[in-house]
Amino acid sequence: MRKYDLVCFDMDGTLTKLRSSWCWVHECFEVNNEEAYQAFVNGEIDEPEFMRRDIALWTSKRPDVTIDEIAVLFRDMPLIGGIQETIACLSANGIRSVIVSGGIDRAAAMLTLEFGFDDYVADEICSNPDGTLTGEGRMNVDLKDKGINVRRFIEKYGTVPERTVSVGNSFTDIPMFKNSGMSIAFNPTDPWTQEAATHTVFSDNIADILDYILADDPM
Repeated sequence: MRKYDLVCFDMDGTLTKLRSSWCWVHECFEVNNEEAYQAFVNGEIDEPEFMRRDIALWTSKRPDVTIDEIAVLFRDMPLIGGIQETIACLSANGIRSVIVSGGIDRAAAMLTLEFGFDDYVADEICSNPDGTLTGEGRMNVDLKDKGINVRRFIEKYGTVPERTVSVGNSFTDIPMFKNSGMSIAFNPTDPWTQEAATHTVFSDNIADILDYILADDPM
């Protein structure tokens, strides 16, 4: 029998080759959010204000930009290799795959549909009835405790932490690790993430994590 039932993936920097899907939109709009990023890291602003400042950068360039136009940008977002193989293999072994991300939900939705993830949760860019942006974001994932979302998926899919795997690349993923029987630091960006993980994988292909997840699986 398989050892795990559920794998929770971070998105930004794990499934993508980007620091964040927010930064991908910044790049597309040719704006820089470093000031807001540093303010958030330093605890000077909270996550909703961080999203508010990011969205304001886009609307300062394109006041009439719509949520659908933002979503289209993710079609060209650079992704890590091996996602299709990884999700297909996990599915074939009866293991569900979900995305838990502080990134943008439209990016997570696109990956879910394209590669066959079972579910996702990510932050939302709020829009008006005509599709234009309200200037606000909805925080569905608290970057201070992504473990909350892992626990919700564990309950939703009827498993337990011991039969759950979390995969991430930064210190914000450590709470995911703490709620999982196995944790994999995939191309970690800081020493704390690597220290907190059960295993560390440096690779340009995420399928390399399968060696650990399926190690004790006779299938």
